Amino acid sequence: MNIENRTSISCFLWILFICTINGQEKLITKDDVVALALENNFGIKVAKNQVIIADNNASILNSGYLPTLTGNASANYQRDDNSIEFPGQFTNDGTPREDANLYKAEAQNYSTSLNASYILFDGLNRFYNYKQLKEQYQLTELQARETIENTIVQLFSVYFELARLSENEKVLQQTLEISTQRFKRAEYAFEYGQSTKLDILNAQVDITNDSINLLNTQQQLANTKRDLGVLIDQDLNQDFKVDTVVEFIPKLKIEEYVSEANLNNVALLQAERNLAINAYDIKVSKSGYLPTINLTGAYGWNLNQSAASVFFPGTNSNNTRDFGLGASLRWSLFDGGSTNVRVKNAKIAYQNQELLKKQVALEVNRDIKNAQGVYENLLNIYQIQEQNVITNTNNFERSKEQFQLGRITSIEFRQAQINLLNAQTNKNLAKYDAKLSELQLLQLIGQLLNVAF
Repeated sequence: MNIENRTSISCFLWILFICTINGQEKLITKDDVVALALENNFGIKVAKNQVIIADNNASILNSGYLPTLTGNASANYQRDDNSIEFPGQFTNDGTPREDANLYKAEAQNYSTSLNASYILFDGLNRFYNYKQLKEQYQLTELQARETIENTIVQLFSVYFELARLSENEKVLQQTLEISTQRFKRAEYAFEYGQSTKLDILNAQVDITNDSINLLNTQQQLANTKRDLGVLIDQDLNQDFKVDTVVEFIPKLKIEEYVSEANLNNVALLQAERNLAINAYDIKVSKSGYLPTINLTGAYGWNLNQSAASVFFPGTNSNNTRDFGLGASLRWSLFDGGSTNVRVKNAKIAYQNQELLKKQVALEVNRDIKNAQGVYENLLNIYQIQEQNVITNTNNFERSKEQFQLGRITSIEFRQAQINLLNAQTNKNLAKYDAKLSELQLLQLIGQLLNVAF
């Protein structure tokens, strides 16, 4: 055996060694990747945080229903040291008037107060605002659900691509093994004078091509594993394998889900929530026509002691306490028409949202019908490809027998081998295309998170 032949065989053995190692990789199931994505995916984490923010906004603490309580305190201290001269002034007995000195003249002031305020009635503004915040929270939940659904579809597009490449790798490995066996057979036949050097060269070319195809597929496999690792926030150097078993939902169940799509589609549900929010906008704007009643209460304590001056004595400590209650009514009888404008604009915004909802409903209905048609078509293609694999397998086995008997050439045998390879890889592609199409349909009819993957 020459050096070129030994190199080809060594390359083949090395590829087989890599495939053997890959066979020992850890299995990550579909449920595993979904659980990891829900826990680790950055987009889903952000969406969950947005839900928490909306929940905080919709709490009683942000509603305006609770009173406000304000405390104030102050303390002041002042000390004066003064000296006042009286030039040219004399007392009654004719002596010059003495200077007046004031030392450590202290003044102190302490005060505290507690003020309470409560809006008894504000034209139902806070009531409708609170309702609106509750609707906003539900809308944020739906937006988070949409993010999760989009992430899961993206996740499985990568997962199924990984599964497809894994199955293609096995097919290419088998193809390489068959080509290597043909190469050895051609060498033995050449040694015994039963074939020409051309048969060996043809077999060697096929080994080279099959080796390159296998190596390229393995590289794509490694890249796709890293893509999946990003989506589930895992170590990009981690090696694993995926589940290649695919089960389809029965057609009757799909039709049942489709009939309930208007109740479950996330885009339609978001349109309904937006419509409810706009309805509350109208009511919030109308609250400007009604009065506002406010209650107030205050309690205060004050301690005041003034300093003595040159001419007046200081006052003693003055300790006071006071308590007060009050109520006020404010009614804007005419605000220049701004409330009227807000109400009109809110009504127009509501009408626009109604139009958007109708548009969304029409588009969703179209998308569901298209997705259902695509899914059924891909499912039929997959079934055809399954039968095509059976046909090409039988053809290959027959061609193999004929080749071994010398009734067909190596080129004809290679064509049968390529036909089988294409049929197997096309079947793999059709299988995962159909399953991904099923998930996209389930997303549109609002059942993606309610089924087993």
